[in-house]
Amino acid sequence: MDALDASVPTISPGRPFRASVTTFRALMGSGFRRYATYRQATVAGTFTNIVFGFLRCYVLLAVAAGTVGATAGGYDARQLATFVWVGQGLLNVVGLWGWVDLSERIRTGDIVADLVRPVSPVIAYLAADLGRGGHALLTRVGPPVLVGALFFPLATPSRWLTAPLFAVSVLLAVVGSFGCRYLVNATAYWLGDARGPLVFWTLGSGVLAGLYFPLRLLPDWLAVTLWVATPLPGLLQTPLDVLVERDPPALQVGLVALQAVWAVIMLALAGWVQRRAERRLVVQGG
Repeated sequence: MDALDASVPTISPGRPFRASVTTFRALMGSGFRRYATYRQATVAGTFTNIVFGFLRCYVLLAVAAGTVGATAGGYDARQLATFVWVGQGLLNVVGLWGWVDLSERIRTGDIVADLVRPVSPVIAYLAADLGRGGHALLTRVGPPVLVGALFFPLATPSRWLTAPLFAVSVLLAVVGSFGCRYLVNATAYWLGDARGPLVFWTLGSGVLAGLYFPLRLLPDWLAVTLWVATPLPGLLQTPLDVLVERDPPALQVGLVALQAVWAVIMLALAGWVQRRAERRLVVQGG
């Protein structure tokens, strides 16, 4: 028993940190395996991303070609093409849309089973979402970038800091996106059905996160306001700007730091809303 106990982590008061890490990793693995089973959906979604990549790329390149110096919002043609094609791949890594697990479980009442488990729903769903993002990173980023590189000249990073900063920025984007989606789904605690807020989120997040066009094309005051007052630019715009080296290194680090602040805020808000919702369920006798 001693040898078995030493090799198999168990949840016990004596080893809470190890047990927590093991549980979090197991939940991440389950999220990865869940999305790995939908192979046809992965292929179909990747094909759709590539088609929209061509549409977006030609539109933005046409905008740049009609300006002085063939730039748009401070991006040259290579940077715009890279922005589009890597963005098409990161769309599913960040997971802006399509996640309705929490709202559906609230609507059907299955959320009660989540509340009696020893892991907070926020932590459990975050771990599963990180697993989903890991699967998308392996399967959904490469094909659009390869297709883009075949048909368009892409920009390559010239600074050593870009690669690690981009990796950190993508991770923060996934966490920040999860916090936003959790809050939108959690409206079902009060509304009973979150389809309205989810539609509003789908319509607004793509525009304000920089999916359809770089936010640098907007007036400076509006772009700065979006960055400072909302977490949405950190979901796509910030990691893509870091990758194409749109800004000096110091500003890039500052944008990623702001992204980290928003990720922490959104997770904290998700936890606070979840605790309020649990008290509401107790009042209702749930």
